[in-house]
Amino acid sequence: MSAEADEPKTPTFEQRLRGDGRSQERLHVSIGAICNNNCLFCMEEDRDGRYVNNSAMTLERVGWILEQHRGAEEVCFTSGEPTTREDLKDMLELATKLGYQRISMMTNGRRLASLPYAASLVKRGMKRFYVSIHGHDAKLHEGLTRTPGSFVQTVAGLDTLTQLKRFGVVVHTSTVLTDRNLPHLGEIYRFLRGHGVDQVVFNVMQANGRANTFFEQIFPTYTDIAARFRAFIEEAGKSEHEPKAFLVDIPLCTTEGIPDFNRGFVETYSHYETTQKALLEGVDAEERKPTNGLVLLTRKDVDDATRDKRAECANCKYDAQCEGVWRNYLRRRGWDEMTPVPK
Repeated sequence: MSAEADEPKTPTFEQRLRGDGRSQERLHVSIGAICNNNCLFCMEEDRDGRYVNNSAMTLERVGWILEQHRGAEEVCFTSGEPTTREDLKDMLELATKLGYQRISMMTNGRRLASLPYAASLVKRGMKRFYVSIHGHDAKLHEGLTRTPGSFVQTVAGLDTLTQLKRFGVVVHTSTVLTDRNLPHLGEIYRFLRGHGVDQVVFNVMQANGRANTFFEQIFPTYTDIAARFRAFIEEAGKSEHEPKAFLVDIPLCTTEGIPDFNRGFVETYSHYETTQKALLEGVDAEERKPTNGLVLLTRKDVDDATRDKRAECANCKYDAQCEGVWRNYLRRRGWDEMTPVPK
């Protein structure tokens, strides 16, 4: 079956605003206790906490989690670098046996440079890959990952996945926008599409973790991001109908003028954390009645703990869909960029 046949139809912008296409359950399973990159903007700055939490996700616990969420639209293995887990293949076999129709992974793609390894994941049911890549050349990418040699390996991983598309593989990329790569949107897009990427997602940084620590050095303004992305889409649209590029995790009120097709959104999802880590996130684990030593959290929990809205937001036509603005962003730059769009 072709990748196109496996790819679900993308809901229109209006459907997304109504909630269509976002209601299906998505499950994230955090398994990467370590990562072989060292990204400057990584939101997982607490390496010790991540190690403890993700190491606790044993094969037995992952099997329990998968059992609890049978019927979910997608299960995505994520956090740290999932390919550092030697039992990832066993987890995939569990997910396949339980009937998960879409099995995916967020990865830096470096280990996927090995065709036998990548093929072994696809054979066990993993058909969608979200590959993190942050530039169109080694200097730009590795200046952000701070890992020599990572660019060549990640690109090789993309090329390997392209070879496996005849087995139903779908390839999306995630490029975290910083002051360094923002001027190169067009070059990055053309480079990635040239390597067989189906969708190029440009992620605005979450103002947490290292992105908060190095905020002044790397975080562009929402206004600048939206303006540059709008110009990039206008140029790309001259040669490609509806460029497969999407801007994600930015207040919608700042993106007026960008074609609706290219205004992406972050999917809702659920994930588990150990009781200790959940408490650190400000969630009362006792209220959640932890089971198997784990607490179920949602993206809304994270948003409520780290984002804000103001009274004027209630008058914006995007209020129901907007998750709010990162508090760490507001502490530096305030509300001046966010102007409610009349309903």
